[in-house]
Amino acid sequence: MMHGLSQEGDQLRRKLLELCALVEENARRAVIAMRSKDAEAASNIVESDDEIDSLEIRIEEDCIALLSRPDVSHESVRFCVAVLKINNDLERIGDLASNISRNVEALSKHEHAVLPGELLQLAEAAIAMLGATLDAFIEVDETGARAVLAHDVEVDVLNRRVYEIVRQRIMSNPAYSDRFISILSIARYLERVADYATNIAENVIYIASGNIVRHNR
Repeated sequence: MMHGLSQEGDQLRRKLLELCALVEENARRAVIAMRSKDAEAASNIVESDDEIDSLEIRIEEDCIALLSRPDVSHESVRFCVAVLKINNDLERIGDLASNISRNVEALSKHEHAVLPGELLQLAEAAIAMLGATLDAFIEVDETGARAVLAHDVEVDVLNRRVYEIVRQRIMSNPAYSDRFISILSIARYLERVADYATNIAENVIYIASGNIVRHNR
């Protein structure tokens, strides 16, 4: 837990934790919908993105209000700077969950489309990174955040494998290119989820220690 935050800063943290929960839930639901190619579940995820967008705006407004206070502490300033970045990254992860879901809706029209095993591994790895980075934020756990950074390479490798598999499928069956492109898009969006999870982990390190690590990993 952070010490030295004002009452407003603590309220801001609580709102960000609420956003964390909403975004993680949508990302996990998107992966579940992907596995079963469940169009209805995917549609529900897309519709729920408005709630994430609304909360993101409120958090940004609260950050600006806190930074405008003449008596704001140094620790609160550092916290607000990190929150503004994390808030933006969370909103983008919410968008990615919606993008994944839209491609799931497209894939649901092709009942015989087979998802590569590497795509399922990629989904598990990306969601695990997201969960771990949000846990690190909740606990202000620098060690946990640094552990997240170490897994980004694994996600990149899986994404490249999916790309190669899909490329081969398109070459072998060009008539089915639309479904293959949906699979490729999902992989790209999952890789971006992991990237944003990495960004959040870097900002958790900043909150915990004041160290900026994004350019020197």
